[in-house]
Parts: sequence; C-alpha cells; structure tokens
Amino acid sequence: MPGIYSGIFIFILIIIVISVFCSFVPLGLWISALAANVNISIFSLIGMRLRRVRPDRIVRPLIKVRKAGLDININQLESHLLAGGRVDNVVDSLIAAHRAKLELTFEKAAAIDLAGRNVFEAVSMSVTPRVIETPWISAVAINGIEVKVIARVTVRTNLQRIIGGAGEETIIARVGEGIVTTVGSSQSHKEVLENPDRISQTVLSKGLDSGTAFEILSIDIADMDIGRNIGASLQIEQAEADKQIAQAKAEERRAIAIAKEQEMKAAVVEQRANVVAAEAEVPRAISEALRSGHMGVMDYYNLENKKSDTKMREGLSSLTFDVNAHASRENSKQN
Repeated sequence: MPGIYSGIFIFILIIIVISVFCSFVPLGLWISALAANVNISIFSLIGMRLRRVRPDRIVRPLIKVRKAGLDININQLESHLLAGGRVDNVVDSLIAAHRAKLELTFEKAAAIDLAGRNVFEAVSMSVTPRVIETPWISAVAINGIEVKVIARVTVRTNLQRIIGGAGEETIIARVGEGIVTTVGSSQSHKEVLENPDRISQTVLSKGLDSGTAFEILSIDIADMDIGRNIGASLQIEQAEADKQIAQAKAEERRAIAIAKEQEMKAAVVEQRANVVAAEAEVPRAISEALRSGHMGVMDYYNLENKKSDTKMREGLSSLTFDVNAHASRENSKQN
C-alpha cells in the first residue's frame, strides 16, 4: 500500500510540473514556429516570460516576416515591443512596403511608429494617394468681388520626411494661402472664373509640401462661387464714417457759434445795464449841481426844453416816415 500511494503522489507531482511548465513555456507557439520554419529555442521563449514579454506578440509577427522573406530577427522585434512600439503594425507596414517595392527599413518603420505615426497608414498612402478636400476658402480680387473656392489636394506620404513633418492641417492652410494670394493678384473675378486652372498651377508651383510629411501630386478646383461685393461694402462703410465725422464737426461748429452768440447777448445785456445805471445817475447829478450852485433854475428849464424839442423832432420824423411809406403803398396800389 505505501508503494501505491507513493506512485500516485509521484504521478500527480509530474502532472503538476508538466502543467506549470506548459503554462510558463508556450509549447503550442513553439511548435507553430517550427512548422513555419522559424527557429526559436525554448530558452528564448522562457527568457521572454522572464522579461514579462508575451511570446505570441513576438513569434506571430516573426512568422509573418519570415514568410514574407524579410531579414528581421527576434531581438529587433522584442526591443521595439519593450520600447512601447506596435510590432504588428510595423511588420505589416514592412511587408506592404516590400510588396510595393518601397524603400523602408525596420529602423525607419520603428522610428515612425515610436514617433506616434501610423506607419502602416503612411505606407498605404504612399501606395494609394489620398485626396484632401479644403473647406470654402474666401478670397477677394482687385475689383473687390469675393470669390469662394473649394480645392481637392491629392497627396501621398513622403516616408523620408514623415518624422517631424507637418500634417494635413498645414497642407490645407498653405493651399488656402496660395488661393487667396492668386485670387487677390487678379484684376477681376472674371479672370479667376475663366481660368480656374491658373489657381492650381500657381499654387502647385509654390512648393507647399516642403517641411510636411506629404508630397503634393495635384491641386484641383472642385467648386467656385461668387460672394459679396467687398469693395462696394467697404466704400459704403467709408462714406458712412465720413458722413458721421462731418456731422460731428458741424455739430461742434454749431455749438461754438451758439456759445459765441450767448457771450454776445450777455455782453449786450451788460452794456444796457451799464447805460441804465448811468441814466439813473443823471437826476442825482442835476440835483447835486442845483444844490451846489453850479447850475441855475433857468439852465434846468433850458435843458428840459431841449429834451422836449428833441422828442418832438423824433416824433415828427417818425410821423413823416409813416406818411411817406403810406403814400408809397398807395401809389404802388394805383399803379
């Protein structure tokens, strides 16, 4: 009986050891690699486990690489994975570039991937160019008419400049700038409408793809439309501004004139007050002259007579003027 128990114990221990070994060492993955003619040692798989690297994320891409005929070793794939890269994406991009006969090395693809770019998408755009459509771009010709343009830009990825190169937003901004410059240098909007290819040729000749991750293949005008008469609107706004300025200046002159008139009226009132005050002093002066003996009673009477004569002459003059005016009106009625 003790021998039976010891045999069962040894059998169970062997099963446990085999289970632990199989869970730690991916034998299925190793067999798949051998079937694909990819030589990987068991110790390499164990080393990946110890380095906390999933073996399937290295072995399966390596199988694809060897089947595609590319010379990439397991150390390159593992180092890229440990650096935080996407091994499957890099391998797929290398296979696609190899099939399309594009020059792309593993180091370049890995650098593009670690820079945050989608290297497989970049290779796909190198093979199949993409069309970028701009939004409505507004430009104004010299005659003041607004022209709205939509352009389609055909680009492909430049793998040599993709690291550090500008993206699609820069391409759209530069194309918009070129359209505005070209339309703005045209004498009339009719020239732009008659020759839309002039915009494409002028913008394309500016080398707008320099410093970007793309190569511009063509720029085509998709749609054009006429907008507002910007020149007329600016002239109307300028005329309205000039009118408001003139009104403000006229109002300023009017206020100055009113102020001067008020000053003159105040001066006249002051003069009249001075005359009234002076006239009020005359009777006092006469009384003082009579008391002091500088003026006699007869002198006073003569002065009053002269004043009466003066008033009478003024009355006669006024009456004569009224009679003559009446006679003139009667004569004019009779005639």
